Formats: sequence, C-alpha cells, structure tokens
Amino acid sequence: QVQLVESGGGLVQPGGSLRLSCAASRSILSFSTMGWYRQAPGEERVRVATITNEGWTTFRDSVKGRFTISRDYNKKTMDLQMSSLKPEDTAIYTCFARSRRGSEIDTYWGQGTQVTVSS
Repeated sequence: QVQLVESGGGLVQPGGSLRLSCAASRSILSFSTMGWYRQAPGEERVRVATITNEGWTTFRDSVKGRFTISRDYNKKTMDLQMSSLKPEDTAIYTCFARSRRGSEIDTYWGQGTQVTVSS
C-alpha cells in the first residue's frame, strides 16, 4: 500500500508564497502522473496541477504563472511551489499519484493540507 504525506500548508498573507510537498512511501518512478487537487469550503474539488514522468505539466488557468510543480526522484517527493497567493487559493490541497500497468490504474491520495491566504 502506498502512502502519500503532504506538508507545507499554513497561513500566508496575500501575495505571499508557500511550498507544498508530497512524500511517497515508495519510489515515484512507478507513478505515471502525480499532482494536486484542492477543495475550498462549499465548492467542488478541482485539479490544480499535474506532472508526468516525462516532465509534462498542466495547470488550471487560475494558477498559471503563479504555481509550479516538480518531482524529486531521489527524495521521492513532489512539490507545488505557490507564489503570488490570493485569498481564492484558500483550500485543502491534496496530492495524488497514479500508476498504470496495462489497463490497470491505481490512484493514491494524501490526507490533505490546509492552505489559508488571508491578511
């Protein structure tokens, strides 16, 4: 069973930065895609960013130019660097990792970390 543990959430002022990290219990080479979702109070969970093993990245429009995503294979981590944070970025951020073996797809989830952007 794979475990994903997030860290780095917290309270930050508008315009500030935070770096979220998602640590895996095994090599992340086996995950074809990793990424982050977020869910704000009263809203649906939405995908924020993804990164593939080949280094391809995607971002939702509202965070483009402000967020970056990266993987560190030695540390078995995936990070989300968030800059120029806005109050509307406030949400619980959850990382995921997806492995694919033929037609079998397994998705693993972290427990979530709170990000609050407020003055």
